[in-house]
Amino acid sequence: MKILALPRLPLSLGSGRDRIEQLFGKAGVRLNGRRPWDIRVVNDRFYDRVLADGNLGLGDSYIEGWWECDRVDEFIERLLRAKIYEEVVDWPFLFDAVRSRLLNWQSKAFSFANGGQHYDIGDDVYERMLDGRRVYSCGYWREAATLDEAQEAKLTLCCKKLKLEPGMRVLDIGCGWGSFAEYAAVKHKVRVVGITVSKNQFAYAKKNIGNKQIEIRFQDYRELPLEKFDRIVSIGMFEHVGYKNYSEFMHVAADRLREDGLFLLHTIGGNRSTTRIDPWMQRHIFPNAMIPSIAQIGAAMEGLFVMEDWHNFGPDYDRTLMAWCENFEKGWPALRHGYPKRFYRMWRYYLLSCAGTFRARELQLWQVLLSRPGRKQPERVV
Repeated sequence: MKILALPRLPLSLGSGRDRIEQLFGKAGVRLNGRRPWDIRVVNDRFYDRVLADGNLGLGDSYIEGWWECDRVDEFIERLLRAKIYEEVVDWPFLFDAVRSRLLNWQSKAFSFANGGQHYDIGDDVYERMLDGRRVYSCGYWREAATLDEAQEAKLTLCCKKLKLEPGMRVLDIGCGWGSFAEYAAVKHKVRVVGITVSKNQFAYAKKNIGNKQIEIRFQDYRELPLEKFDRIVSIGMFEHVGYKNYSEFMHVAADRLREDGLFLLHTIGGNRSTTRIDPWMQRHIFPNAMIPSIAQIGAAMEGLFVMEDWHNFGPDYDRTLMAWCENFEKGWPALRHGYPKRFYRMWRYYLLSCAGTFRARELQLWQVLLSRPGRKQPERVV
């Protein structure tokens, strides 16, 4: 999932409550109002902090309890739909953009540290928050009523698009806790190699998946030997690749896919090309992650793949995130003794603010089905 970001909030040359009231008022948000999306300011330092630090200040002040809101998701949605972030410059965002150009923060040297900071926080959090299969990516809610049904429907959709057949060899880049690998191996009798850079995910998959048709590796995608696969899938991992590495990622996939193979890329996508994730997400949730655009994906795959299908079901991520947040809230009494209250507020803000971002259509969820040039055209895509 994996990589979710909020567009920036503004830095103003003014200061104080009047400026914040003016900006939020354009989004229909009142200070100390009574509607679910209105915010209640607890600490008056909130105003200058948001004006100085933009979205970073907004999120950090929530973590510290400087403001409250009954529906953070609706609050964020309204701010984004009003596009108040377009009015002025956000210096923390620009600083991070410059930083991202100076060094390849998603290189192989950083990849294991980046992944570990998010996915290795504690398996108990994900156990309480996710569905029974531990699928940490967008569910497919077209005919689903529950999170478990939505995630199984997503796995089914992926397998149908890949047109899996018994005996095929499948590569899962960014396999998480092994949910797709296990589902595909059991349902379609395929052999799966899954790779992850998370120690916790690797340990969990090795311990809990006993299927001999599945091999889980603790490995960066750039460390893959030059072996061939009938199918390749990557679900919710491309957000960690980074714009400097999009082309290399596509070359790795193309070099390992058989001439008649299919590659399904499942990723969060942005409406515009950027070179940096939101500063608050960078600091607290997904270090050195990045949301790709259509242009960036297209440029990286040019000459390597034929695009067979591009499917957007971004609104389903809103519903998935709200389901995760509900599970997290229910599970918090069992988690609270192992995590500080600050973590609770941080994680809640992460889930709800991302739900609001998808609802505002600032972020999308794409499944892109790719084939090698010269391959016979597949049957109609599901």
